[in-house]
Amino acid sequence: MQNPPPRTSQVDLYASILQTSLNTKNPSAIKPIHACIVKSGLHLGVFLMNNLMNAYAKTGFVSDARRVFDGMSVKNVSSYNTLLSACAKKGMIREALCIFNEVPEPDSVSWTAMIVAIEALDVGRKVHSFVVKLGLSGYVSVANSLVNMYAKVGDVGTAVAVLDRMKLKNVSTWNAIISLHMQTGQVERALAQFDEMKERDVISWNSMIAGYNQCGFDAKALNLFSEMLKESKLRPDRYTLASVLSSCANLEDIEIGKQIHAHIIRTELDTSGAVGNALISMYSKCGGVEIAQKLLQKCGTSTLNIIAFTALLDGYIKLGDINPARQIFDSLQECDVVAWTAMVVGYAQNGLNNDAMELFRSMIKDGPVPNNYTLAAMLSVSSNLASINYGEQIHSIAIKLGEASSVSVTNALINMYAKAGSINCARKVFSLIQQRRDSVSWTSMIMALAQHGFGEEALQLFENMLALEITPDHITYVGVLSACTHVGLVERGRRYFKMMKDVHGIEPTSSHCACMIDLFGRAGLFAEAQDFIETMPIEPDVIAWGSLLASCKVHKNVELAAIAAERMLSVEPNNSGAYSALANVYSACGKWEEAAKIRKWMKDRQVKKEQGISWLQIKSEVHIFGADDALHPHRDAIYQTIAKIWEEIKKMGFVPDTASVLHDLDLELKEQILKHHSEKLAIAFALMNTPDNSTLRIMKNLRVCNDCHSAIKFISKLVNREIIVRDATRFHHFKDGSCSCGLLKSVIFAGYFNFWLKCACYVLAFLTLTHNVGTVHRGEKTAVAGDYLCSSSSLSIFPSPKRQVKAYSIVGGSLEIRWNWGGSVDRKMWGFWPWLTIYGFNLFSRKHLDLMSKFLLRFTVYGFWSGLTAYGFTLIGFS
Repeated sequence: MQNPPPRTSQVDLYASILQTSLNTKNPSAIKPIHACIVKSGLHLGVFLMNNLMNAYAKTGFVSDARRVFDGMSVKNVSSYNTLLSACAKKGMIREALCIFNEVPEPDSVSWTAMIVAIEALDVGRKVHSFVVKLGLSGYVSVANSLVNMYAKVGDVGTAVAVLDRMKLKNVSTWNAIISLHMQTGQVERALAQFDEMKERDVISWNSMIAGYNQCGFDAKALNLFSEMLKESKLRPDRYTLASVLSSCANLEDIEIGKQIHAHIIRTELDTSGAVGNALISMYSKCGGVEIAQKLLQKCGTSTLNIIAFTALLDGYIKLGDINPARQIFDSLQECDVVAWTAMVVGYAQNGLNNDAMELFRSMIKDGPVPNNYTLAAMLSVSSNLASINYGEQIHSIAIKLGEASSVSVTNALINMYAKAGSINCARKVFSLIQQRRDSVSWTSMIMALAQHGFGEEALQLFENMLALEITPDHITYVGVLSACTHVGLVERGRRYFKMMKDVHGIEPTSSHCACMIDLFGRAGLFAEAQDFIETMPIEPDVIAWGSLLASCKVHKNVELAAIAAERMLSVEPNNSGAYSALANVYSACGKWEEAAKIRKWMKDRQVKKEQGISWLQIKSEVHIFGADDALHPHRDAIYQTIAKIWEEIKKMGFVPDTASVLHDLDLELKEQILKHHSEKLAIAFALMNTPDNSTLRIMKNLRVCNDCHSAIKFISKLVNREIIVRDATRFHHFKDGSCSCGLLKSVIFAGYFNFWLKCACYVLAFLTLTHNVGTVHRGEKTAVAGDYLCSSSSLSIFPSPKRQVKAYSIVGGSLEIRWNWGGSVDRKMWGFWPWLTIYGFNLFSRKHLDLMSKFLLRFTVYGFWSGLTAYGFTLIGFS
């Protein structure tokens, strides 16, 4: 029996009502209309059912649209196209393919929808070929879809080729061209195309605004949005507002963001989807976390996307409040790998490394498969814990998941192994990624080598990096300057600091300046250090003055130490490090009363000194020790072990450095205090609980004192094990009685000949040898005919001081260098004849070398009588 034709007026009425519900963005009205249509018996008509299906599809209720479609007894091509387009826009590719296969005779709309559906699939090209064979490529809508498909998969060349073949173009075509220009970064060409358009729709404006936003021109995006509101009669849609809110977030401009929010409220735009997420992201990034939280409560977590979640999480992290972020994470219905990674990073950035590790274990057990960013974040957590065990486990997981070759993972591995004390493993990882190294890879390795005391290797790596035309960043230069500091290369440090700004255009930060101050201070160049602080391009901070104060302690410069401490306290009045360092300088110089005053000031002002602790990990347990620790459950056994070790190393020649005890006590009590320093207790415990021949890894929050440094060298030789200690500034690798820092303070007796200054000086100086590079960092001299004070100089002009200096002997633990080398305070070498004459005297008589060399110097510079007169002064003690 044939169905009676529906009443046209009723059909048009319901169709009009459905269209009105779409225009007013009122999806809740569709279901009642659907019920009325069924009651009226109009649900058998194809036209009205197509309209109803379209209403469901455009309001996001694709499943309801599908039910309407399945219930239709009669369907036409428009019915299929409506559902096909809905599935395509929702990304339901399989469903779209199934529907497309059912279409009796696909038309241009069917092919357009299908192209949209498969734009990310390889079959897109096959569909294109079918379109050409069927002669549909001339349809503007089909060609536009092809352009968009190729543009979205990054095949710009084919997209342009399709555009060039198009005879007819409409607004959608020009919109596609604008999007294509923006995608390839041709912002000016996109703007020119936009300006030429006589007719623009919302998509035209959206293409420009979104393009500006994605290309980093956020201010231009906001200006164009303002122009759209003033000059266009078109209303911004959710895509427009999502883009401009993203620009506000990038600019951290909460005031403009609030104005846009007010516009959204006035226009009664739905905030449950993309716009709501954009608002939450904007407020979170602009410091309005409380407003973002209220919006979340209003919209609900069911519509929260990962971008908004990570922005909100980051907002809570900045406030130091991780608990609300965890509550949101737990309330999310579907947590993908990005959400898990964001939560892990949140814990790590708040110092909650154990919580991050626990969450990662849950992710491995019940969550999604970690990606390279998750693994890199967890390797960072392992670095913070300085746990090589955890790091090796994550390395194994990365290998199993095929992510070990990812650049982000390899960079994190280098950093993790370096911070865990395994520099050789870091070197191996770096060597395995020769073809995939980026600037972060080079920087990570340079920083690692610098921290472990391999300064020359770090600087050579930096030169290799420059030779490959890889541009360093400000972090790279921190590593380079740090390497110069640890090795004592003052001149190279100066050169690199200048290169940083002049060649690479990097403005010095507080970290760079602190490295330079530390470099000058360690070399004893206090005048240069002070000049640098006074002329540095940024205001000296606590780190800068702290670097100078630390150097004052090494060189016992009391006056400058007091100035540095005063400046530190003017910035941070309760900085315990300033008080402690100044008190230690006074104590080291024997000024016990001044040291006691400083400690009393600390007590009166309730400034608490940071306690020195050492820790190590055995299996999965971390053991922490303080100085003279009496609370450890194995205290008695540890104390017995360290007492035994103490006696053994003293027999080997170890002499306790009682000067390291900065209190006025008798020697026996000082030695007792030294014996129970936290790092020594940690080493004793490690020796009791680890296999023979295994490497010991000890971490400390403060610098290792001179006594512990010396004692650990002897212990490493006694037990025949490598001991790696990470203190507040660097790593120390102790093995076979020596340390990787290679520090050797020596007394030298040498003559400086300076032809240009017309003076010859006999200098008593202190030489520091680090990795075969020497630096004279303090000197005393008696002038002969001139009066030139050698306050500093460098022996880095020699390939190797030990090779250049052939006659030396160890005297009382110091290196005494005789008169068989020369140099000058202004970095220039001697001429040929003085060297030849010195060499002749050296062969003639080593016994009287000092006196004859002095006479030779004076004779060479001033002639026979002047030289003889100066030589006479030398004999009677004036020089």
